[in-house]
Amino acid sequence: MTDRDDASDEDRHGHDHGDRHGHDHGDRHDHGHGDRHDHDHGDHHDHDVDSVGVAVVTVSTSRSADEDPAGDYVAAAFEDAGNEVVVRELIPDDYDSVQGTVDRLARRKDTDAVVTAGGTGVTPDDVTPEAVRGLFAKRLPGFGELFRRLSHEEIGTRTIGSRATAGVVSATPVFCLPGSENAVRLGVDEVILPEVGHLVGLAGRGVDEKGEKAEPDEETGSGGETEPEGGAEADPKSGEEPSESDDA
Repeated sequence: MTDRDDASDEDRHGHDHGDRHGHDHGDRHDHGHGDRHDHDHGDHHDHDVDSVGVAVVTVSTSRSADEDPAGDYVAAAFEDAGNEVVVRELIPDDYDSVQGTVDRLARRKDTDAVVTAGGTGVTPDDVTPEAVRGLFAKRLPGFGELFRRLSHEEIGTRTIGSRATAGVVSATPVFCLPGSENAVRLGVDEVILPEVGHLVGLAGRGVDEKGEKAEPDEETGSGGETEPEGGAEADPKSGEEPSESDDA
């Protein structure tokens, strides 16, 4: 993320990231999510899982692994809630880096959800929403809508600059948050953690009996939607707003 003026909540809290750094917490393993593939259709919540394995990605060209309060908060909040952080990575504000990293992590068998922090603003190098959009097999427009409504209670009309977004990639829910610690705290505590077990369970119904995640779509090569003709403008049918920011 680039430097912002005082109108940006992210810079007001001094949350700049640094060079790419990956923290892989061990070999892939089974989180005991057998219930994820137990398709009892008697109840909409029968597929909910109690614990998930999450990949945490900080998107920034100016922060470092030692100075990553947003990523630190995501990891701590998930662990405190009884979940496992299976990998952490810090990558630059680069379209290919964001898209490739999210795609790779979503395909890992030990990863049930991916949370990114950063790159959702309106400066030219804020490209996280554009990078992940083509990966989404399904979009979750309600995530951004709810995040902006809750954010309005804290920062008022500045929330119109927020482009927080979410969707499903390779049967894995992916949540993209702004990079400020306040925004991350709001999104994780108020939106993601209350629903991640439910969404993981539902998204996992597309996984085959061997536990293998879906192969990429032959047309897009990514398992997601094709970009709308004319570039990266938001699809009016998706429910997403065309502009969002790194405010909390």
